[in-house]
This record gives sequence, C-alpha cells and structure tokens, in this order.
Amino acid sequence: MRNGRVDLTRRQYLAASAGLVAAGVGGVRPAFALETVRQGFQTNIWGMPTYYLLKSGLLEKRGIKFEEFAVPSGNLTMQQMVARQVDMGTYAAQSFIIGHDKGGLVAIAQIEYVGKTAQIVTRKDLNLTKVSELKGLKVANQTGSSVGNVFMDVIIPGAGLKKGDFQEVRMDVNNMVSALAAKTVDAMVNVEPYNEIAVAEGIGTSIMDFSKVDKMPVFMAATPEFVDKSPDTVVAYLKCWQEVARDFKDNPGKVTDVIYAFFTSKGYTMSRDTFAKALARVEVDPGFPTDLVPGLQKDAEVLLREKKISAIPDWKKALRPDLWAKASA
Repeated sequence: MRNGRVDLTRRQYLAASAGLVAAGVGGVRPAFALETVRQGFQTNIWGMPTYYLLKSGLLEKRGIKFEEFAVPSGNLTMQQMVARQVDMGTYAAQSFIIGHDKGGLVAIAQIEYVGKTAQIVTRKDLNLTKVSELKGLKVANQTGSSVGNVFMDVIIPGAGLKKGDFQEVRMDVNNMVSALAAKTVDAMVNVEPYNEIAVAEGIGTSIMDFSKVDKMPVFMAATPEFVDKSPDTVVAYLKCWQEVARDFKDNPGKVTDVIYAFFTSKGYTMSRDTFAKALARVEVDPGFPTDLVPGLQKDAEVLLREKKISAIPDWKKALRPDLWAKASA
C-alpha cells in the first residue's frame, strides 16, 4: 500500500491524481454490502489516529474497503470533500464549518482535541517570548488551515497586532522546520510533530500553544451523499473508531509504534522520546459530545465576521450524533 505523496502541489492534491490506494481486502463481512470509503487524512499529528485506523486491520475485519488520500493539512482534505473526491476526512472546527458552508459536509464524530499541538515557534536565536514581538518579522503560516485561521483571526488581534504588522509567508506545515533552520522565516505557526522537532534540534522555541485560546476539536466529517447512500457503512466505520479508542487507551505502545514508523519512513530523524512528547499532546477520545454547539457557534461567528463563510450553519443539519449513537447501541 502506498500513501499519497506529501510533496505535490495543491492543484495535484485537489485533482486527487496521487495518493489513491486500494485496500481493505478480506476480513469477516456483514450480510449487507458496504461501500468503499475514500478516506482523507493529513500527514501531521492530527491525522495520525486516522492513519492508525487504516493500518490497524479493524476496517477489514468489518468488511470495509477503503482508499486513502494523504495531504499535508486537513483543509486540503476538506476541499477534496467539497469537490466530492473524498468521502470522509478529519479536520478542526474551522475547516469543518467552512466545508459545511461550501459543500454541506456533516460531522459524524469528534475524534480528538489538538489545541496543545498547535503552537507558535520562533527562531531560538531571536530570544522571543511574546506574540506581540512578531511585529516586522516573517511568519510561516498554512493559510486557510484551521490553525492558520485561529492564528490570524483570534491570536493576532488578541496580541494587539493586525494583518500587515508582520509578513505572512504561506507554506505547508511540513516545510516550515527547514525554513526556520535556514532563517528564511523568523517564526512558524505549526502543529506536531514539527514543533517538537524544531525544539529538540535547537532550531526553535515554542512561545505558546493554542489550548488556552481554542481546545481545537477535530471532527470526522463525511459528505452528505455518502451518509445518505450508505448509513450502514458509516455505522460500521464508527464501530471501528470505538476500537481505535480502546487501543489508544489500553495499548499505547502499539499505537506509538505504528505512527512513529510512519514519520521515520518519511525521513524524519526525531528520536522516539521526541515523538512521544509530540503524540502526548493529542487528546484522542472518539465520540460525540453533547456540548459541541456553543464552541462551534463561537468559531462560526468569527468566520462569518472574517467573511470566510456565508452564514452560520444550521447545527441540526451539520451535526449527525445519531450515527454515533447507532454505532454505540
């Protein structure tokens, strides 16, 4: 099985011309036929619970075939889903809300909280300690991503800065550490494991994480057509996530081995200890909390103010807790 390459352009990702993998053969099949799932995931730490699901064999055991689409960040998966090139994918609330606005995408589960993994890391030699000190500097940011939106729309105004006070350098998260090391940027808005790599290698200093500003729930979203066409597949799929949750809780060593192997296979030379620190910042707890709407409403109001969505979503249409409830029955 071959994952999608992470060095392709946005156009190539959205065209889905690479990274398509057929898998999920064998296993005990239910009596009814299940649809093949076109699964998107990001190759940073946010997407690793999904990567673990794909490698665990749990989908095959329930007779679910899948195709995987790997991209650097979740907003690219969201765009693929809006274009109906992918059926399911994970991303944080901001990208989900935009995806619902642009393409009617629905949330079928909350997978994790990642606020602690999103950080602002500055060049170590600059000795910066506050966000306000970014004024006049070059800041790498994956524009349009959830973490990029929170940085620009919430954190920057909160630090007394405005757009134009610094130079935003648009860049994929997986290219930022090398840019920081080369001093072509002064700071980066990034996620794990790239933050921990920069700190461990003496390149950068983390001056804040996003958890106090936004816990950043990450959702598994689906296209409404897929949910309507094959609710049985969605329910069986969510049952697999319940088993993933048990592995993260009861067998963390196994989980770490699978995910660490992914990053080392991509050429990252971080130690296992460095990786463990990065992974520990992800709070994996698949489910469907009953108190999601207030936080999503707040995020949507910011996005509407910034003209990134056309209207506040109807949460009764955007959220599908009934599917998780069926999987849990």
